[in-house]
Amino acid sequence: MTELAGPLPLDWSHEITEIPERALKRSRTASDSERIALSRALDLLSCDALEATYQITLVAGGGYRLEGGIDAAVTQACVVSLEPVAGRIAESFSVEFQREVQEDVATGDVPILAAVEVEPLENERIDVGRIVYETLSAGLDPYPRKDGVAFGWTDTKAAEGAANPFAVLKKLKDPG
Repeated sequence: MTELAGPLPLDWSHEITEIPERALKRSRTASDSERIALSRALDLLSCDALEATYQITLVAGGGYRLEGGIDAAVTQACVVSLEPVAGRIAESFSVEFQREVQEDVATGDVPILAAVEVEPLENERIDVGRIVYETLSAGLDPYPRKDGVAFGWTDTKAAEGAANPFAVLKKLKDPG
């Protein structure tokens, strides 16, 4: 993944004043320009489709919970042949937004993945686009490989019976 120089590709956010007491439910589909920007940001050959379905609910303490999932179709380059590899990503997310985030110091054995992810609520907005972007990024195959493609490299020097590097060093030390 490349480092983003500008804003995130998905400018999907909701002001907290938009969120009703019961919940805000939405389904969003990325536009062509958003999918092109995602492809560039994530070094994809293409992002062929991206849909996010989510809801934002009020939680105790004045915070908000964003829960939902993404369904995406992407094309990545094979790590061996650089040929296109189609992939499907279906991931869910659940993030809590709080005005004040406290760092809890856990004692004993606490599973990290069992903890609720808590993000700071900034500018009274829930940044859904950032969470969708991060979920898509985390769901990508880090080493996409086209079916049937194998890495078949051999060391020609080893095949020719090249000298052991330690034997070469020994010759330098003992010239006789």
